[in-house]
Order: sequence, then structure tokens, then C-alpha cells
Amino acid sequence: MHAHRLLALGAALLITVFGPAAAGWAADEPRDRAIQSAAEERININTATEAELVRLKGIGRNVARRIIEYREAHGEFKKPEDIRKVSGVGKGLWEQNRDRIAVK
Repeated sequence: MHAHRLLALGAALLITVFGPAAAGWAADEPRDRAIQSAAEERININTATEAELVRLKGIGRNVARRIIEYREAHGEFKKPEDIRKVSGVGKGLWEQNRDRIAVK
């Protein structure tokens, strides 16, 4: 009988200590999936808004505006790497985002 009480007390203690943390981790899971989905999202640079372009790594509002201005002045990008023609988008930004940029 004493062992059952000790086991119940131990279980209650574990739930008290780890229950909130475990619940917190479970609550973060959908948010983490949303962040992962956003990171895997492909962005069409021919149709993207400024708000969509800033989701790319290293692309701030100014560069996003330049991408849009370039697109409006020169027409649609033919291939994803054409984004490098935009002032402020160099090899590093291209390499960080190459898997997330689409043109169709």
C-alpha cells in the first residue's frame, strides 16, 4: 500500500512540474509548423507584393521595393536568378533564397 501512495505522489509531482512545460511545448507546435511552412514557401517574384517579398531571408522593405520597381520597369523576371539584376540583391541573398524564389 505504501508503494502505491509513493507512486501516486511521484506521478502527481511529475505532472505538477512537467505538465505546464509539456503543455507549452504542445501549444507551440502549430506556431512552429506555421514558421516552417513560411520558411518553405515559394514566392513568385513576378507577382509578389512588398509584404510577400520581405519574407525572403535578408530582404527588407527597401530591397523589396526595388524588386517591384525593377519588375515594373523591365517586365517579368524570366528565371529566378534574374533577381540578381536588382540593386541590393547579390550572390549572398540569392544563395539564401534560391529554393524559395519562383517566377511562375
